[in-house]
Amino acid sequence: MTLDDLKVFVMVCEARNLSAVAREMNCSQSAVSQHVRRLEREVGVPLMERQPRGVVPTPAGRILQRAASDGLTALSEGLRRLDELRTGRGGGVVIATGATSIRNLMGPAIKDFSRTFPAVGLEFHTERSSRRCLDVLRGGSVDLAWVTITADADAQGVEQRTVVSLEWVLAVRREDPLAQEAALSAEDLERTRLIRPPTGTSSGRQVENYLGAHGLPPRATTTRATDWDTALLLAELGLGHALIPAVPALVDQPGDGVRLIPVTGIPSLDVGWAARQWSALTPSAREFADTVTRHVAGTAAGA
Repeated sequence: MTLDDLKVFVMVCEARNLSAVAREMNCSQSAVSQHVRRLEREVGVPLMERQPRGVVPTPAGRILQRAASDGLTALSEGLRRLDELRTGRGGGVVIATGATSIRNLMGPAIKDFSRTFPAVGLEFHTERSSRRCLDVLRGGSVDLAWVTITADADAQGVEQRTVVSLEWVLAVRREDPLAQEAALSAEDLERTRLIRPPTGTSSGRQVENYLGAHGLPPRATTTRATDWDTALLLAELGLGHALIPAVPALVDQPGDGVRLIPVTGIPSLDVGWAARQWSALTPSAREFADTVTRHVAGTAAGA
């Protein structure tokens, strides 16, 4: 029994005429009959019954017709999807990231990719932290994760690629005395009412750990942000000072009443892609990652 046998058999069942199938296949009627006879020898029962105006499947033939038809349809769909994976002309890419990253880093790249590859679907799983992004990546729910690049246990079992290193800035109200400074050092943060960074995030932990390790705890404050967008907004409202990464789209147009001051001495924040195995990504996933990388790296270089 061969795949061609099943294909020809289904065609005969649908056309109910050996000659019609032979013309469609550009072969002889005897060649079509050979496919059917080979199947009958394999299964051990008659599959076709001759009638004055053609042939019809027997009860056994109808069973095999339904099974073969369903199987051939599924196989055709599988081969189509494999071709999409090979060529990058279709399929989908599933990405884990935070809403802040989509809004402030990926927007132009998503538009560019969707225009270039309209047949490729994009699905975003928004998570609150890089740790959660890496968890769903390892679990196989997503193809790619946009994360803070780390060397700790959170990143075990994945491959990471840094896309951009972000320096830090402090958002202060223009009437604040700190607004007169051209730049600040990490030690100057001791004079701030620092809005606590996002809890549970790799970037937030990086800030907290650095300040704590250098004996620079900020003044006590009850204000805490859930993400960097919120931290900037709270600083605009005068609720404290927000130490935020200098994401171009986030810091290019702060509120009229806010000034952003570079902060030196704190290690930059490395962000980029994580994948279970980069070489195993589909062409569509690699192309999406490359598109985001080009846009983000280009924007950061021009900042």
